[in-house]
Amino acid sequence: MEHSKDPKWYVLHTFSGYENVAKENLETVVDKFNLQDRIFEIVIPEEDVIEEKNGKKKLVTRKVMPCYLLVKMIYGDDLWHNITRTRGITGFVGPKGRPLALTEEEVVKLRLEKIKVETDLEVGDKVEIIEGPLDKMVGSIVAVNPDAGIVTVVVEMFGRENNVELEFGQVRKID
Repeated sequence: MEHSKDPKWYVLHTFSGYENVAKENLETVVDKFNLQDRIFEIVIPEEDVIEEKNGKKKLVTRKVMPCYLLVKMIYGDDLWHNITRTRGITGFVGPKGRPLALTEEEVVKLRLEKIKVETDLEVGDKVEIIEGPLDKMVGSIVAVNPDAGIVTVVVEMFGRENNVELEFGQVRKID
């Protein structure tokens, strides 16, 4: 299989609990073999959730897909050995361990690619969070990053003000 010109997302399986180690090791392989023009992003799928323990609420980052890494790359058979021999990685997810690129729908669902969105959100706007662990909370926008599709909202949480980064689609402007 000759490699295509467009980078695609692939899923790698890792040993349980070794996601961070596998990511670091793969980043080392990219540097060692100068693969920056073939392997562009290595992501551990995570989400922020509020956990309650002993009556106290805490914002924690949890792995969405334990034992998996997502890699954006221009795949070619020449990369297969470099990747599958990386410590912590057990192989590609696909038929018979061969790489199978994620579909566009899967990429969107996993929020791997930022879609440029026009917005009328501005610093100082009051917004309600409409998605995610902070659903229904109200705050004020302190920063807007249109290139990344992200706003920074200050919300009161746990008795103090906290800055939270959210995607445009996770907030709704209120009067």
